[in-house]
Formats: sequence, C-alpha cells, structure tokens
Amino acid sequence: MPARTEVLVSGRGGQGVVRLGQILGLAAVRQGLAATMLVSHGTETRGGYVRSQVVLADGFVDSPVVERADCFCAMSPEAYVRFKGLVTGTLVYDPDLITLDGDAARRRVPLPATALAQRELGDRIFANAVFLGAASRILEKTLDRDQVLAAMARRIPRFPEENRRAFERGWELVRAQDP
Repeated sequence: MPARTEVLVSGRGGQGVVRLGQILGLAAVRQGLAATMLVSHGTETRGGYVRSQVVLADGFVDSPVVERADCFCAMSPEAYVRFKGLVTGTLVYDPDLITLDGDAARRRVPLPATALAQRELGDRIFANAVFLGAASRILEKTLDRDQVLAAMARRIPRFPEENRRAFERGWELVRAQDP
C-alpha cells in the first residue's frame, strides 16, 4: 500500500456520497489501516453539493484533507467542475451526466452508473453502489474487496442483493476497462 491514499467522492445530496465515504473508511479500519473522512455539504438536504474526503494510510494520517486524489468519483457535473483540479490518479465519472474538460487525471473511467442502476436494478438509487464497486476495483491494492463488501452490508442494510449486484457491475466495468 502507498503511504497515503486519497479518495474524493462528490455529487449531490441524496446520491449516497457520505455513505460511500463511510463504507470505504470502515473497510479500511476493519483491515487495520488508519482512515479519516471529512464531509462537507451545502445547506440543502437533497440536491445540494456534498463531498466526502477519505484518506487511508498504514499509520498516522497527518491531514484529513484530500489535496491530490488518487481516486475521484464525480457523481454530478457540479462535482466534476468544482474538484477536477484535485484528481491526479483515476477519475470515475458518469458520462451521461458529465462532459470532461481539462482535468489532470492520469486515467479516466466512464461509468454509466445511473443508467445502469435504472436499467438493471430498476432504480437509480443503486448508482452509488455501482460507483463503490468501481472505486473498490481501483483501490484494490489498498482495500480488500471482502472488507468493502462487509462494510457495505453493514452501512446499507436495505436491499442487500441489489446493492451487491450494483457493486459487482461497477467492479466488472472497471476490470473491462483496465489497460
């Protein structure tokens, strides 16, 4: 594992941004890593800006702020525009929602999570689990897949089969795009 792994997840309220950050952090702690998470959001409950910053490390995390995201999950156009300058690793984005323009990502992974969740699982609410599967695949050298799945089951107890299927689709889509 690198000394420090930075993950940024951002989107709109109601998309599961905070939950996704909680799951990644819980999975890290369950496997003995240090983890911090900062959450920031607008005053709106649903539809406003939300961001989770998760930092993972073998030891002490000196700052919980994401400055160079190893993985950035952009779940809305506003999130991409606001934080595209922080991604230095992999950008995961929904191409049905986001038009790329000038980020510094080394790798870009288009992930049609919203359409896939609606088409294959009957509800776009599962798009966050698709993003979680994709992020887990990208972070597999840092986070153990089984720990992420266990953390997901704990943090999202409703609809376990659908969330697991959504996770698997995100995992598979990143694998299919590996160089």
